Order: sequence, then C-alpha cells, then structure tokens
Amino acid sequence: MKKRISVILCLVMALSFCLGAVSASAEEHEPVTLRMSWWGGEDRAAATLAAVDAFMEKYPWITVECEYASFDGWQEKCATQLAGGTAPDLMQINWNWMYQFSSDGSKFVDLNEYTDIIDLSNYTQSQLDSMTLAGKLQGLPISMTSKLFFFNKTTFDSAGIALPTTWDELMAAGDTFQEKLGEDYYCMRADGWERMWLMCWYLQQTYGKPWVENYECQYTVEEVTDGLNFINELEAHHVFPTIYDYQNDGYSDLYTNPKWMSGQYAGIAEYDTAVTELMDSLNDDQEMVIGGYMTKEGAHPFGMAKVSMAFAVTESSQHKEEAVMLMNFLLAEDEGVKLMETQRGIPVNQHAKEVLEEAGLVDENVLAANTVAMENSAYSFDPNFEHADLKETTGVYYEVFELLSAGGDPAELAEYLIDSVNTVNQENMY
Repeated sequence: MKKRISVILCLVMALSFCLGAVSASAEEHEPVTLRMSWWGGEDRAAATLAAVDAFMEKYPWITVECEYASFDGWQEKCATQLAGGTAPDLMQINWNWMYQFSSDGSKFVDLNEYTDIIDLSNYTQSQLDSMTLAGKLQGLPISMTSKLFFFNKTTFDSAGIALPTTWDELMAAGDTFQEKLGEDYYCMRADGWERMWLMCWYLQQTYGKPWVENYECQYTVEEVTDGLNFINELEAHHVFPTIYDYQNDGYSDLYTNPKWMSGQYAGIAEYDTAVTELMDSLNDDQEMVIGGYMTKEGAHPFGMAKVSMAFAVTESSQHKEEAVMLMNFLLAEDEGVKLMETQRGIPVNQHAKEVLEEAGLVDENVLAANTVAMENSAYSFDPNFEHADLKETTGVYYEVFELLSAGGDPAELAEYLIDSVNTVNQENMY
C-alpha cells in the first residue's frame, strides 16, 4: 500500500512539475497573437489547422488566427493587404508574388537573419536562390511543381483505346472519342491557360528553346504561328471542345462540372499538387490516372517547373520572430511536418521529406505525379510567366486562345502574343 501511494505521489509531483514548467514558460513571455493565411481546399485546411493547434500547444503564449479560402480572388485580396500594410504575419504565397509585390524587398523579411531558428541546410542552394530577390531570402519554398496530363482511364477504356503517349496518339484518340462515344466526349478540357502550356511544350519539343529568357520571348512570329496552328489541330481532332462550347457549360470550377465528373472531359493538364483533388472530384465509377506527357519524334527536352508555393513572413508583422517559429514548425519540425503531410505537395525541405517517408505519410499519387513532373522539367519559369496581365482570365493568354478558337488569324495572334509578353517583361524587370 505504501509503495502504491509512493508511486502516486511521484506521478502527481511529476505532473505538477510539467504543468508548472508550462505555466512558467508561458509567464516568461508576453502574449502574442499571429495571423496566418493560405488558400486551398478542405483537406489542406484541416491539416494546417491541426498543425497550428499543435504549435499553439507547444508555445502556449502564442495564439494563431487563421485566414483561408479558395484561390478565386485570393491574390487580389493579398495584394491589397500587402499594399496597405495589413497583411497577416505569415502568408502562403506564390513564387511570382515576390516579383509582383516585393521586387524591392519591402514586403517580406529576410530569412537569412533567422538562421538561429531555421536550418537552411535542408534546402539546396538553387531552391534558396529561387526565393532570393533584392538581396533578401524572402520566403522558404514548400514544394516544386509543374503541370502534366491526367486522364480518365474509365472513359478511354470505354472508347477501347490505350492512354496516349504522343501528340499523334492524342489526336487519334480525339477522333475515336467522337466516333465511338459521341460529340460530347473529349480527351480533355483546355482553357486559355492550359492551351498556353500545351503550346509551350510543343514549341520546346520542336525548337529546343525556353519560352522567355532575359525578359524576352525566344520565339519568332513564324514559330509561334506554328504553335498556334498546332493548338487548332488539336481542337479540330476533337481533343478538346472550343472555348466557346466549354464556357457554355456554365461552370467556372472544373471540379464541379458534371462533364468532368462523369468523364465526358477525360483529361486535363494540371499541376501535380492537384492530383488528390482531381481524383476526389470524379464520380465514384470513374478512375483517373497520371498521364505524364505527350511527346513527338526527335523531341528536344521540354517542360517548366517552379516553386509551387512558399511561406513568407511580412515586414509589417509586429512579431516576426514568432512568425518564423510558426513557419519552421510547419516546414521542418517533426510534429508539424507529420500533421501537414503532403497537402502542399512533396516537401523540398529534405528533413521534412525524410520524416514523411519514414512515417508512411507520403501520398503515393502525389509522389508519383511530382516525380514525373520534376523528371520532365527542362526549364524554370521566367518571373513574368504567371503575371496577372498574362495569366488571369482577362489576360493575354485567355484573349489570344479565345480569339484563336473563334477563328482568329494565327499569324496575327502570334505577333500580338509575342509583343504582349515582351511588353509585360520590359515593364516588369527585376
């Protein structure tokens, strides 16, 4: 009996000591409230909220308020916050936001000043260089990404054909879809942004050059005309519907479009990080698989990769050190890494990747898609490839390919596209 009482007393004392240590630790610090923001779906939100809760439990004097939504309109909101000095302390950002919002280094802190908190050796120098602008390491990359093909295998099986691996096979598949499945079935959906990617892949394979280098388009009017004619050929072979027909569906979100969900649109060129959402968005009787890339005989190396997204601490933050602590917890500390899983892609932080692999938390589909994308990316994005004047639905890419799909002259549109790209680059040299 005495022994049992002694054990109980020891446990009570140990618990009291732990609680006292936590209380003392909290009392040593002034209460701090941080704001953190990100975009993404429900799975990403759930994982991030769980990791934030774990962070607050570890650092009880820090409260984190979370702001998150879908990407629609998110960039405009963040631009307003950054311009007005009201941005959250820790932000999930797109790589090109550094160039658009902080080319002078005024909006995000230099993380080189916080190496007592973060271990930069877990990143390659090229990864750190990609986030360095105006002499400042303005963020830490979360993952690297590129677009690749995803196909609905169920629909291809219904048409009685294998998944295509070349552009010629893709065109032949479009003809077969039309013949065997009907006018409403297409190999893929492709809006203006996706068609720009398809054209770049084709041009890179054909001519062996990056799209833009040193702030100038590397292709002639004749070469881009060839690329636009190639897009017209894909449309003529029923690979994808006209942009007019696609817009008439009335769905701005692919994931809720019944034609995608049921397999009538049997493919898409999308970022590898979207693989889970793409698979989950299909009806239960549909199966989506990684389609890789279409190539051609004698193709040059092709493909473009970028930092998928990054975390950055804002200069307007009143609690920069604590914000860096939160970022490090999410990106590099075992507990945070396990809770975040691969909701933002395969981590480039080497320690985080090892932690997830050892814990069996790497999604096989995400890993497979990322591996294919990284192995087929010969070029890096140029800083303005995703500039709003080009990429947004009111931008040049959409304008060019909507006019092309409506019967516009390829040579005139090629000249306009090149001039527009060069103008954006000349006006935004960093």
